[in-house]
Amino acid sequence: MLDEHGGEAKVLAGGQSLIPMLKLRLAQPAVLVDINRIPGLAYVEERDGALRIGALAREADLESSAVVRQRYPILLDTAAVVADPIVRNSATICGNVAHGDPGNDHPATMIALDAAFVARGPRGERRVPAREFFLGLFSTALDPDEILTEIIVPRPSERSGGAYLKLERKVGDYATAGVAVQVTLDSSGGCASVGIGLTNVGPTAIQAVGAEAFLRNKPLDAGTISQAAEIAAGEADPVEDRRGSIQYKRDVVRVLATRALRLATTRAGGSSIPTPLPFTYSPTQTTPRS
Repeated sequence: MLDEHGGEAKVLAGGQSLIPMLKLRLAQPAVLVDINRIPGLAYVEERDGALRIGALAREADLESSAVVRQRYPILLDTAAVVADPIVRNSATICGNVAHGDPGNDHPATMIALDAAFVARGPRGERRVPAREFFLGLFSTALDPDEILTEIIVPRPSERSGGAYLKLERKVGDYATAGVAVQVTLDSSGGCASVGIGLTNVGPTAIQAVGAEAFLRNKPLDAGTISQAAEIAAGEADPVEDRRGSIQYKRDVVRVLATRALRLATTRAGGSSIPTPLPFTYSPTQTTPRS
């Protein structure tokens, strides 16, 4: 059906991104292709050394998954801050990333995890790395006749940990900024590998490649984390809007990157740095406290 109708068709899964756009007339497809009755797509399971998330798996399925709670805390962090429980009962993880909205939470997390997306269409099946999937505002590597059928998240190795933190104006809102971090420690407690993704501070989710390169093979102490957070803030490319100025958003990235790196390192078992406290503000304060 997608092949028949070309760019005039849209896939409907959870509908939590598409329906609001239809209501606002920001999207006006000629045809909606509802995939909810296709069997075998609603799963969250570990298989072949990776976590597999099917196209019809809901946000609530991540929250209730025992394997996610045990080995993928960054995914639990992310699902828990997507909108509200009513939305999470319907919204799909694959839909969240396929929509290509830089304000959605999962794209940055999938970049940090170095996940892969399985696209399926008339020409067969292909895998697209998350770090190559997001091309621009509401633009992805999916062709008009393809469906994102599965997300593949590599199973973390020993001494790995992740975290996703975001600042929002109110519960359920899009992020003013968000930071996803996944780290793996070496035998001495240094950074063997790291992935860092940024939410809503650019036309797409951003991979903080400079901060990642700075952290590799370094001890994850307070000084190193602070410098890496500064680098990540510099890699953000926000615009000024009602959520804040450019400098404010970069400062939020700095604070969140510091806290997410601390929490991810603690979860990996390699740090005694205290778990970060929530944001606190005073009426005269204009930047978040680190």
